[in-house]
Amino acid sequence: MRLNAGLPLGLAVASGIGVAYATLIERTRWTLRRVDVPVLAPGSAPLSILHVSDLHMTARQTGKQHFVRELDRLDPDLVLTTGDNIAAPDAIGPTLAALNPLLERPGAFVLGSNDYYAPVVKNPARYLVPGDPKPKLPVTKLPWRGLRDAMAEAGWADLTNATARLAADGRTVALAGVDDPHIRRDRYREIAGPADRSADVRVALTHSPEPRVLDDFTDDGYQLILAGHTHGGQVRLPYYGALVTNCGIDRMRCRGLSQWNDAWLNVSAGLGTSPYAPVRFACPPEATLLTLTAPAERPATVG
Repeated sequence: MRLNAGLPLGLAVASGIGVAYATLIERTRWTLRRVDVPVLAPGSAPLSILHVSDLHMTARQTGKQHFVRELDRLDPDLVLTTGDNIAAPDAIGPTLAALNPLLERPGAFVLGSNDYYAPVVKNPARYLVPGDPKPKLPVTKLPWRGLRDAMAEAGWADLTNATARLAADGRTVALAGVDDPHIRRDRYREIAGPADRSADVRVALTHSPEPRVLDDFTDDGYQLILAGHTHGGQVRLPYYGALVTNCGIDRMRCRGLSQWNDAWLNVSAGLGTSPYAPVRFACPPEATLLTLTAPAERPATVG
């Protein structure tokens, strides 16, 4: 029996091309996702929200920094970020410089585990193991307080286990957020209670879209929940989607807009990766411009 020696070689070449694309091209193919969310009262004018997440910024990522600065040209009414902004101690300055035009706008934020702790080398195979054990925290802490304080001093609301009420384009936005549930820093009891229904819209933020937190937000009447953390799976297969989510949410909801109970959920695939896993496949880095609208009016029934 003769073996086809060309088959292993062809697979090796194809694999090499795929890895090169994923590491050299797609992970820097910055993308803007646009979605409409029908949560405003009938007759309301649209309200735009820029959702930025998972920058995982390093000082030398000038292309990413330029993309973030240019997002200001979208003229969003409100900017909301859902954590994992930095990947190294020297990244705070470049990250704030990239965000600087957006910091002039109404905004709010929560932080993620990689704002608190520096990334470490991990075995990627562990993400394929079923279950969601409590992660072991890296030992190297990042100077996250400087990042938090700078954003707060610019006027953005710190939603770390907190609520806020902001004005955006003449509308009132009721906001709530929790610290990162992925590392068990969320304290929902500190913000529990019905959302402010006198506001024009009610929005909640969390870094990791853990189901227990999503349920709490929807039970309290928040209409839109924003999250990040999953990187959209980071590696996705055609006709299958994400291989893993790295949290308790199901694979089908780990990127983009979906419904969670009575609320809308937008999970950003994020703009970065860990420096130790610089790969994206079928999942380009993204920011999201959400246009909040009134539900489409149904035509009257005749007859």
